[in-house]
Amino acid sequence: MTENKKSIAFFEKYLTLWVALCIGAGILLGNIAEESINTLSKMEMYKVNLPIAILIWLMIYPMMLQIDFSSIRNVRKRPKGIILTVIVNWLIKPFTMAFFAWIFFDKMYSAWIDPSLAGEYIAGAIILGAAPCTAMVFVWSYLTDGDPNYTLVQVSVNDLIILVAFVPIVGLLLGITDILIPYDTLISSVVIFVVIPLVAGWLSQLWFVKTRGREWFETKLLPKFKPVSILALLATLILLFAFQGQNIISNPFIILLVAIPLILQTYFIFFITWFAGRKLNLPHPVCAPAAMIGASNFFELAVAVAIALFGLHSPAALVTVVGVLVEVPVMLSLVALANRWKY
Repeated sequence: MTENKKSIAFFEKYLTLWVALCIGAGILLGNIAEESINTLSKMEMYKVNLPIAILIWLMIYPMMLQIDFSSIRNVRKRPKGIILTVIVNWLIKPFTMAFFAWIFFDKMYSAWIDPSLAGEYIAGAIILGAAPCTAMVFVWSYLTDGDPNYTLVQVSVNDLIILVAFVPIVGLLLGITDILIPYDTLISSVVIFVVIPLVAGWLSQLWFVKTRGREWFETKLLPKFKPVSILALLATLILLFAFQGQNIISNPFIILLVAIPLILQTYFIFFITWFAGRKLNLPHPVCAPAAMIGASNFFELAVAVAIALFGLHSPAALVTVVGVLVEVPVMLSLVALANRWKY
Protein backbone atom coordinates (compact mmCIF):
# COMPACT_ATOMS: atom_id res chain seq x y z
CA MET A 1 0.00 0.00 0.00
CA THR A 2 2.85 2.38 0.84
CA GLU A 3 4.47 1.60 -2.50
CA ASN A 4 1.31 2.55 -4.39
CA LYS A 5 1.05 5.74 -2.41
CA LYS A 6 4.56 6.74 -3.36
CA SER A 7 4.23 5.87 -7.04
CA ILE A 8 4.15 8.64 -9.61
CA ALA A 9 2.81 8.73 -13.13
CA PHE A 10 5.22 8.02 -16.00
CA PHE A 11 5.37 11.57 -17.37
CA GLU A 12 5.85 13.19 -13.94
CA LYS A 13 8.41 10.58 -12.85
CA TYR A 14 10.76 11.41 -15.71
CA LEU A 15 9.79 15.04 -16.13
CA THR A 16 13.34 16.30 -15.62
CA LEU A 17 14.51 14.10 -18.48
CA TRP A 18 11.66 15.22 -20.77
CA VAL A 19 12.39 18.86 -19.95
CA ALA A 20 16.08 18.43 -20.77
CA LEU A 21 15.31 16.63 -24.05
CA CYS A 22 12.79 19.28 -25.10
CA ILE A 23 15.20 22.08 -24.29
CA GLY A 24 17.86 20.39 -26.42
CA ALA A 25 15.37 19.80 -29.23
CA GLY A 26 14.21 23.41 -29.08
CA ILE A 27 17.71 24.84 -29.25
CA LEU A 28 18.52 22.50 -32.14
CA LEU A 29 15.35 23.49 -34.01
CA GLY A 30 16.09 27.17 -33.47
CA ASN A 31 19.40 26.75 -35.25
CA ILE A 32 18.56 24.32 -38.06
CA ALA A 33 15.07 25.62 -38.89
CA GLU A 34 15.57 29.28 -38.15
CA GLU A 35 13.30 30.54 -40.92
CA SER A 36 10.34 28.37 -39.89
CA ILE A 37 10.81 29.26 -36.22
CA ASN A 38 10.88 32.96 -37.11
CA THR A 39 7.58 32.51 -38.95
CA LEU A 40 6.01 30.92 -35.87
CA SER A 41 7.40 33.65 -33.63
CA LYS A 42 5.66 36.31 -35.75
CA MET A 43 2.22 34.71 -35.44
CA GLU A 44 0.90 37.23 -32.93
CA MET A 45 -2.36 38.91 -32.02
CA TYR A 46 -2.42 41.81 -29.54
CA LYS A 47 1.22 41.04 -28.62
CA VAL A 48 0.33 37.42 -27.75
CA ASN A 49 2.08 34.66 -29.70
CA LEU A 50 -0.73 32.38 -30.92
CA PRO A 51 1.10 28.99 -30.94
CA ILE A 52 2.37 29.64 -27.40
CA ALA A 53 -1.06 30.88 -26.29
CA ILE A 54 -2.78 27.71 -27.53
CA LEU A 55 -0.24 25.50 -25.75
CA ILE A 56 -0.51 27.49 -22.53
CA TRP A 57 -4.31 27.19 -22.60
CA LEU A 58 -3.85 23.42 -23.00
CA MET A 59 -1.62 23.48 -19.91
CA ILE A 60 -3.82 25.67 -17.74
CA TYR A 61 -7.33 24.44 -18.61
CA PRO A 62 -6.86 20.95 -17.03
CA MET A 63 -5.56 22.64 -13.86
CA MET A 64 -8.62 24.87 -13.63
CA LEU A 65 -10.92 21.95 -14.43
CA GLN A 66 -10.02 20.21 -11.16
CA ILE A 67 -10.57 23.17 -8.82
CA ASP A 68 -13.33 22.41 -6.34
CA PHE A 69 -14.77 25.80 -5.43
CA SER A 70 -17.06 24.25 -2.83
CA SER A 71 -13.99 23.07 -0.88
CA ILE A 72 -13.04 26.67 -0.13
CA ARG A 73 -15.92 26.75 2.36
CA ASN A 74 -13.89 24.38 4.57
CA VAL A 75 -11.06 26.90 5.00
CA ARG A 76 -12.46 28.13 8.31
CA LYS A 77 -12.06 24.70 9.89
CA ARG A 78 -8.23 24.69 9.51
CA PRO A 79 -7.22 28.25 8.64
CA LYS A 80 -3.54 28.29 9.70
CA GLY A 81 -2.25 26.45 6.63
CA ILE A 82 -4.20 28.73 4.29
CA ILE A 83 -3.05 31.87 6.11
CA LEU A 84 0.59 30.72 5.89
CA THR A 85 0.23 30.00 2.17
CA VAL A 86 -1.31 33.41 1.48
CA ILE A 87 1.27 35.34 3.53
CA VAL A 88 4.27 33.57 1.97
CA ASN A 89 2.99 33.68 -1.62
CA TRP A 90 1.69 37.24 -1.66
CA LEU A 91 3.46 39.22 1.08
CA ILE A 92 6.93 37.64 1.09
CA LYS A 93 7.81 35.70 -2.06
CA PRO A 94 7.36 38.42 -4.75
CA PHE A 95 9.47 40.87 -2.75
CA THR A 96 12.31 38.45 -1.94
CA MET A 97 12.43 37.46 -5.62
CA ALA A 98 12.67 41.12 -6.61
CA PHE A 99 15.43 41.61 -4.03
CA PHE A 100 17.49 38.62 -5.18
CA ALA A 101 17.02 39.65 -8.82
CA TRP A 102 18.15 43.20 -8.08
CA ILE A 103 21.22 42.02 -6.15
CA PHE A 104 22.33 39.57 -8.85
CA PHE A 105 21.30 41.18 -12.16
CA ASP A 106 21.88 44.83 -11.26
CA LYS A 107 24.89 44.52 -8.94
CA MET A 108 26.75 41.21 -9.01
CA TYR A 109 26.32 40.52 -12.74
CA SER A 110 27.17 44.03 -13.96
CA ALA A 111 30.38 42.74 -15.58
CA TRP A 112 28.47 40.18 -17.70
CA ILE A 113 25.04 41.71 -18.29
CA ASP A 114 24.49 44.94 -20.15
CA PRO A 115 23.11 47.42 -17.58
CA SER A 116 20.48 48.51 -20.10
CA LEU A 117 19.11 44.93 -20.13
CA ALA A 118 19.40 44.28 -16.38
CA GLY A 119 15.93 45.73 -15.80
CA GLU A 120 14.33 43.19 -18.14
CA TYR A 121 16.08 40.28 -16.41
CA ILE A 122 14.80 41.62 -13.09
CA ALA A 123 11.33 42.00 -14.59
CA GLY A 124 11.28 38.35 -15.70
CA ALA A 125 12.22 37.25 -12.18
CA ILE A 126 9.54 39.49 -10.65
CA ILE A 127 6.84 38.05 -12.93
CA LEU A 128 7.99 34.53 -12.05
CA GLY A 129 8.04 35.24 -8.31
CA ALA A 130 4.57 36.78 -8.31
CA ALA A 131 2.92 33.67 -9.79
CA PRO A 132 2.50 30.92 -7.15
CA CYS A 133 2.35 27.31 -8.31
CA THR A 134 -0.98 25.90 -9.46
CA ALA A 135 -0.53 22.54 -11.19
CA MET A 136 2.73 20.80 -10.35
CA VAL A 137 2.13 21.36 -6.64
CA PHE A 138 -0.33 18.44 -6.76
CA VAL A 139 2.58 16.23 -7.82
CA TRP A 140 4.84 17.59 -5.08
CA SER A 141 2.04 17.23 -2.51
CA TYR A 142 1.45 13.65 -3.62
CA LEU A 143 5.14 12.77 -3.30
CA THR A 144 5.39 14.26 0.20
CA ASP A 145 2.24 12.57 1.55
CA GLY A 146 0.33 15.84 1.56
CA ASP A 147 -3.37 16.06 2.29
CA PRO A 148 -4.84 16.20 -1.26
CA ASN A 149 -8.08 17.90 -0.19
CA TYR A 150 -6.29 20.59 1.79
CA THR A 151 -3.77 21.09 -1.02
CA LEU A 152 -6.70 21.63 -3.36
CA VAL A 153 -8.06 24.33 -1.05
CA GLN A 154 -4.63 26.01 -0.82
CA VAL A 155 -4.31 26.06 -4.60
CA SER A 156 -7.92 27.19 -5.13
CA VAL A 157 -7.47 30.15 -2.78
CA ASN A 158 -4.24 31.11 -4.57
CA ASP A 159 -5.93 30.92 -7.97
CA LEU A 160 -8.65 33.31 -6.83
CA ILE A 161 -6.13 35.72 -5.29
CA ILE A 162 -4.17 35.76 -8.58
CA LEU A 163 -7.20 37.38 -10.20
CA VAL A 164 -6.93 40.47 -8.01
CA ALA A 165 -3.35 40.56 -6.67
CA PHE A 166 -1.07 39.52 -9.55
CA VAL A 167 -1.42 42.69 -11.64
CA PRO A 168 -0.99 45.20 -8.72
CA ILE A 169 2.04 43.36 -7.28
CA VAL A 170 3.78 42.95 -10.63
CA GLY A 171 2.95 46.56 -11.49
CA LEU A 172 4.31 47.81 -8.15
CA LEU A 173 7.58 45.88 -8.39
CA LEU A 174 8.14 46.62 -12.07
CA GLY A 175 7.52 50.28 -11.29
CA ILE A 176 10.42 50.20 -8.85
CA THR A 177 12.68 48.99 -11.70
CA ASP A 178 11.73 52.06 -13.79
CA ILE A 179 10.32 49.85 -16.55
CA LEU A 180 7.37 51.27 -18.45
CA ILE A 181 4.41 49.06 -17.54
CA PRO A 182 1.81 48.43 -20.26
CA TYR A 183 -1.05 47.74 -17.85
CA ASP A 184 -3.45 46.93 -20.68
CA THR A 185 -1.17 44.08 -21.80
CA LEU A 186 -0.59 42.92 -18.21
CA ILE A 187 -4.32 42.85 -17.41
CA SER A 188 -5.24 41.21 -20.73
CA SER A 189 -2.62 38.49 -20.08
CA VAL A 190 -4.23 37.62 -16.75
CA VAL A 191 -7.68 37.62 -18.37
CA ILE A 192 -6.51 35.41 -21.27
CA PHE A 193 -4.40 32.97 -19.28
CA VAL A 194 -6.20 32.87 -15.91
CA VAL A 195 -9.75 34.23 -16.03
CA ILE A 196 -10.86 32.55 -19.27
CA PRO A 197 -9.42 29.09 -18.41
CA LEU A 198 -10.78 29.43 -14.85
CA VAL A 199 -14.31 30.20 -16.06
CA ALA A 200 -14.08 27.54 -18.77
CA GLY A 201 -12.90 24.96 -16.23
CA TRP A 202 -15.66 25.86 -13.77
CA LEU A 203 -18.41 25.74 -16.40
CA SER A 204 -17.04 22.48 -17.83
CA GLN A 205 -16.92 20.93 -14.37
CA LEU A 206 -20.53 21.94 -13.67
CA TRP A 207 -21.68 20.48 -16.99
CA PHE A 208 -19.74 17.20 -16.69
CA VAL A 209 -20.82 16.62 -13.08
CA LYS A 210 -24.45 17.38 -13.96
CA THR A 211 -24.53 15.15 -17.06
CA ARG A 212 -22.18 12.30 -16.09
CA GLY A 213 -21.84 12.46 -12.29
CA ARG A 214 -18.97 13.45 -10.00
CA GLU A 215 -17.50 9.94 -9.76
CA TRP A 216 -17.12 9.73 -13.55
CA PHE A 217 -15.70 13.26 -13.64
CA GLU A 218 -13.04 12.58 -10.96
CA THR A 219 -12.11 8.98 -11.83
CA LYS A 220 -12.49 8.92 -15.61
CA LEU A 221 -12.21 12.41 -17.08
CA LEU A 222 -9.63 14.18 -14.90
CA PRO A 223 -6.96 11.44 -15.24
CA LYS A 224 -7.21 11.73 -19.03
CA PHE A 225 -6.36 15.42 -18.88
CA LYS A 226 -3.15 15.00 -16.87
CA PRO A 227 -0.98 14.00 -19.87
CA VAL A 228 -2.46 16.94 -21.83
CA SER A 229 -0.90 19.47 -19.42
CA ILE A 230 2.48 17.74 -19.43
CA LEU A 231 2.59 17.31 -23.23
CA ALA A 232 1.57 20.94 -23.73
CA LEU A 233 4.31 21.99 -21.31
CA LEU A 234 6.93 19.99 -23.22
CA ALA A 235 5.76 21.37 -26.57
CA THR A 236 5.88 24.89 -25.12
CA LEU A 237 9.45 24.32 -23.97
CA ILE A 238 10.47 23.19 -27.45
CA LEU A 239 9.00 26.34 -28.99
CA LEU A 240 10.34 28.71 -26.32
CA PHE A 241 13.87 27.36 -26.53
CA ALA A 242 13.63 27.34 -30.34
CA PHE A 243 12.73 31.04 -30.19
CA GLN A 244 15.62 31.64 -27.76
CA GLY A 245 18.02 29.19 -29.47
CA GLN A 246 20.29 31.78 -31.05
CA ASN A 247 20.61 33.72 -27.77
CA ILE A 248 21.49 30.57 -25.82
CA ILE A 249 24.03 29.29 -28.33
CA SER A 250 25.73 32.67 -28.52
CA ASN A 251 25.83 33.06 -24.72
CA PRO A 252 25.21 29.81 -22.80
CA PHE A 253 26.81 31.36 -19.71
CA ILE A 254 23.70 33.51 -19.28
CA ILE A 255 21.62 30.42 -18.44
CA LEU A 256 23.85 29.72 -15.43
CA LEU A 257 23.74 33.35 -14.34
CA VAL A 258 19.93 33.41 -14.49
CA ALA A 259 19.57 30.06 -12.72
CA ILE A 260 21.54 31.05 -9.60
CA PRO A 261 19.12 33.65 -8.09
CA LEU A 262 16.11 31.54 -9.09
CA ILE A 263 17.49 28.47 -7.29
CA LEU A 264 18.47 30.56 -4.26
CA GLN A 265 14.95 32.01 -4.07
CA THR A 266 13.36 28.55 -4.31
CA TYR A 267 15.31 27.13 -1.36
CA PHE A 268 14.93 30.33 0.66
CA ILE A 269 11.14 30.38 0.38
CA PHE A 270 10.89 26.64 1.08
CA PHE A 271 12.84 26.99 4.35
CA ILE A 272 10.85 30.06 5.46
CA THR A 273 7.54 28.28 4.87
CA TRP A 274 8.66 24.95 6.30
CA PHE A 275 9.95 26.34 9.59
CA ALA A 276 7.02 28.75 9.92
CA GLY A 277 4.69 25.78 9.46
CA ARG A 278 6.52 23.85 12.15
CA LYS A 279 6.28 26.86 14.45
CA LEU A 280 2.51 26.99 13.82
CA ASN A 281 2.26 23.26 14.63
CA LEU A 282 0.89 22.42 11.20
CA PRO A 283 0.73 18.67 10.51
CA HIS A 284 3.17 17.37 7.90
CA PRO A 285 0.41 16.74 5.27
CA VAL A 286 -0.40 20.49 5.42
CA CYS A 287 3.06 21.94 6.04
CA ALA A 288 4.83 20.09 3.20
CA PRO A 289 2.44 21.20 0.41
CA ALA A 290 2.45 24.77 1.80
CA ALA A 291 6.24 24.83 1.49
CA MET A 292 6.04 23.36 -2.02
CA ILE A 293 3.46 25.93 -3.15
CA GLY A 294 5.66 28.73 -1.87
CA ALA A 295 8.83 27.38 -3.45
CA SER A 296 7.43 26.64 -6.91
CA ASN A 297 5.91 28.93 -9.54
CA PHE A 298 2.96 29.17 -11.92
CA PHE A 299 5.50 29.27 -14.75
CA GLU A 300 2.84 28.90 -17.45
CA LEU A 301 1.37 32.27 -16.48
CA ALA A 302 4.81 33.81 -15.95
CA VAL A 303 6.01 32.77 -19.42
CA ALA A 304 2.83 34.08 -21.04
CA VAL A 305 2.96 37.45 -19.28
CA ALA A 306 6.71 37.94 -19.90
CA ILE A 307 6.25 37.25 -23.61
CA ALA A 308 3.20 39.54 -23.83
CA LEU A 309 4.98 42.40 -22.02
CA PHE A 310 8.51 42.15 -23.41
CA GLY A 311 8.45 39.83 -26.43
CA LEU A 312 9.51 36.29 -27.27
CA HIS A 313 13.22 37.05 -27.56
CA SER A 314 13.46 39.27 -24.48
CA PRO A 315 15.64 38.69 -21.39
CA ALA A 316 12.43 38.66 -19.32
CA ALA A 317 11.04 35.74 -21.34
CA LEU A 318 14.38 33.94 -21.05
CA VAL A 319 14.30 34.23 -17.24
CA THR A 320 10.86 32.62 -17.03
CA VAL A 321 11.96 29.83 -19.39
CA VAL A 322 15.07 29.15 -17.28
CA GLY A 323 12.67 29.05 -14.33
CA VAL A 324 11.01 26.04 -15.95
CA LEU A 325 14.42 24.45 -16.53
CA VAL A 326 15.58 24.66 -12.90
CA GLU A 327 12.25 24.13 -11.13
CA VAL A 328 11.78 20.40 -11.67
CA PRO A 329 15.16 19.15 -10.37
CA VAL A 330 15.19 21.68 -7.53
CA MET A 331 11.65 20.77 -6.44
CA LEU A 332 12.50 17.06 -6.54
CA SER A 333 15.38 17.78 -4.15
CA LEU A 334 12.95 19.59 -1.83
CA VAL A 335 10.54 16.65 -2.02
CA ALA A 336 13.37 14.42 -0.81
CA LEU A 337 14.17 16.89 1.97
CA ALA A 338 10.54 17.15 3.10
CA ASN A 339 10.30 13.35 3.24
CA ARG A 340 13.53 13.12 5.22
CA TRP A 341 12.18 15.67 7.71
CA LYS A 342 8.76 14.05 7.91
CA TYR A 343 7.20 14.30 11.38
